[in-house]
Amino acid sequence: MKRFALLTVVALFRVACNPGSEPHRGATEAYLDYSGRDDVLSGGVKLVRVQTPAGDFRVWTKRIGNNPTIKVLLLHGGPGATHEYFEAFDSYFPAAGIEYYYYDQLGSAYSDQPDAPELWETSRFVEEVEQVRKALNLDADNFYLLGHSWGGILAIEYALKYQQNLKGLIISNMMASIPAYNEYAENVLMPAMDPEVLAQIKEMEASGDTDNPRYMELLVPHHYEQHILRMPADQWPDPVKRAFAHINPKIYVPMQGPSELGAGGKLLRWDRTADLEKIAVPTLVIGARYDTMDPAHMEMMAGKVQRGRYLFCPNGSHMAMYDDQQTYVDGVIRFVRDVDAGRF
Repeated sequence: MKRFALLTVVALFRVACNPGSEPHRGATEAYLDYSGRDDVLSGGVKLVRVQTPAGDFRVWTKRIGNNPTIKVLLLHGGPGATHEYFEAFDSYFPAAGIEYYYYDQLGSAYSDQPDAPELWETSRFVEEVEQVRKALNLDADNFYLLGHSWGGILAIEYALKYQQNLKGLIISNMMASIPAYNEYAENVLMPAMDPEVLAQIKEMEASGDTDNPRYMELLVPHHYEQHILRMPADQWPDPVKRAFAHINPKIYVPMQGPSELGAGGKLLRWDRTADLEKIAVPTLVIGARYDTMDPAHMEMMAGKVQRGRYLFCPNGSHMAMYDDQQTYVDGVIRFVRDVDAGRF
């Protein structure tokens, strides 16, 4: 009897430690099984046709993995950036069995880029997300929406209109109020800067001289490396550099405004703080100590929604998926698994 018990323990140990063991291989094969999917030929890429007031266009999506109950659609920031900086998730999500979708919103690099300024409205982007959801066959049994920065605004707006389609919501590094964000920038971030540098930046913004190379020369060491991604800019990971290089200013500037120390444009008065209590789906809000966004405000957001959780990244900034990567990714995976298992 003792010998049988010992052999059983040894066998279980071998299964747990051997990546080629049958249970592990079976799970891997299921995750990588794309049979029967309509995106096999293209390696997971699907161009989704979306209808807009300016006509029909195509947006780019790419699926990775196969999990019938966990499908995460990624909403990038900007507005007008790209999915590329989410590529860090490739190091973690497949091992966790998470099916996820890269997606370039209309006007972003991999998608159509119509010359139609009337399309760059938050409400229009919400309807685009809904069309993408339908095309990818995502529903309340499997659909998790992760929005970062501007993508967080879009995720909140989507949830307020279409939360019946969601299984879980992740709001990453985004406050629920642009006026509150601007107040935080004015009262906390700017006073911490070198006064001479801040004066030069504000002078260039006031005169509309933000295309001057000197503007970014000042912003990168004094703002970007402090609050966007906390490492020397010349060492930023390639996906981040590509995403920043591909930002479409024809979308970014009208919606976000030209200033990098706050937000303006069409989003200037956006504020959904009072509406957060209407969000009933399980929600994870992610904040970071050095973010451009107020971490205390984002913790408040997690308390305002009906079923919220707050993830704090103590070493992170706005791109906490890079400068506090383990905390960020572990928290996202834990949340998704808890919701999937009914533990939330």
